[in-house]
Amino acid sequence: MRRRLGSVLFDLDGTLLDTAPDMHAALVRLMAEHDRAPLPFEHVRNHVSHGSQALVALGFPDAEPDFAEHLKKRYLEIYARDLCQATRLFPGLSDLLEACEDRGWSLGVVTNKPGWLTDPLLDALGLHTRMATVISGDTLPRRKPSPEPMWLAARQTGLPPAHHCYWGDAERDIAAGRAAGMATLIAGWGYIDADQTPEQWGADARLEHPDAFWPWYTDTCTPETGIAS
Repeated sequence: MRRRLGSVLFDLDGTLLDTAPDMHAALVRLMAEHDRAPLPFEHVRNHVSHGSQALVALGFPDAEPDFAEHLKKRYLEIYARDLCQATRLFPGLSDLLEACEDRGWSLGVVTNKPGWLTDPLLDALGLHTRMATVISGDTLPRRKPSPEPMWLAARQTGLPPAHHCYWGDAERDIAAGRAAGMATLIAGWGYIDADQTPEQWGADARLEHPDAFWPWYTDTCTPETGIAS
């Protein structure tokens, strides 16, 4: 059965926004505070979707749990101070967002990033007002891979989950979207490291560029613009 879409939702880090440059820069500053040599960007990039705890573990693999927690708090302080210096939409996404808006579709973000980082980041890029829903990692008691954030996003757009497509770059993104009853797409440009197996995540498709969305849509969804009444 072909789907009808009326909404496209995005994970944030590694799907909608290329946040890796700023998150790497914050880790470099943290490591410098402790007289550690910086890790190269290429070594850090594909770990960004795993969050601040994973990044601190990369830079400080020998840290005891209490000290690691201290480092994480300090990392977030550094990152929050300059969270949108080099962060940008991934190439091709600006056109995709505009095309979705031209069709009258809703846009949204569902991320595990806490709201006190998500909201100012979207504001800085002029994206927050374009989103029908923004669900952060602390919006609800449970976050992805739970489907609960996805269901809340659907309620806020006013459309059933089946009329949404969720785009992510981590297994928990696809698991959450599938459990919620949404179409799911893997952002092939995202932060996917060599140890991950996205072909086993069960997504509807893996797309290597945002432009590939429209051929996928034509092949798998109903051709009507928006949702029929």
